[in-house]
Amino acid sequence: MPEAPARVPHLLFVCVGNSCRSQMAEGFARAALGPRAVAHSAGSRPAGHVHPQAVALMAEKGIDLAGHRSKSLDELPAGVVWDCVITMGCGDACPHLPARRRLDWDLPDPVALDDAGFRAVRDRIEELVARLAAELPGPPAPEAGRP
Repeated sequence: MPEAPARVPHLLFVCVGNSCRSQMAEGFARAALGPRAVAHSAGSRPAGHVHPQAVALMAEKGIDLAGHRSKSLDELPAGVVWDCVITMGCGDACPHLPARRRLDWDLPDPVALDDAGFRAVRDRIEELVARLAAELPGPPAPEAGRP
């Protein structure tokens, strides 16, 4: 009898507005993990848009967020067992969601920061996602923007 395929981990990145931090993390996770994981993002109080600066700065890394939209936690797919829920500096504004593993990345909301600060948050998210990706099974996906 053939072995059943391994279940793909499901990751959820959560911040308040789902306009910057969690959107960037989802983009980096999809680029870094490819088919090795399913990445989603959502916000406890969605802003209703993805911040243009997040779109522009992710484009510098070869990741396109232009088609993304700010989503509520209520819009997440039903019945998903989250392998890892990563909150991103939202403190009490992020509800406790059931997950096999929880992480809290204490990151400032880049909306209030200048361009250099916004870029520093983006780069820190990239580092944290790379570290998380290294912990998941399977070979790494190609680098963003490369075949």
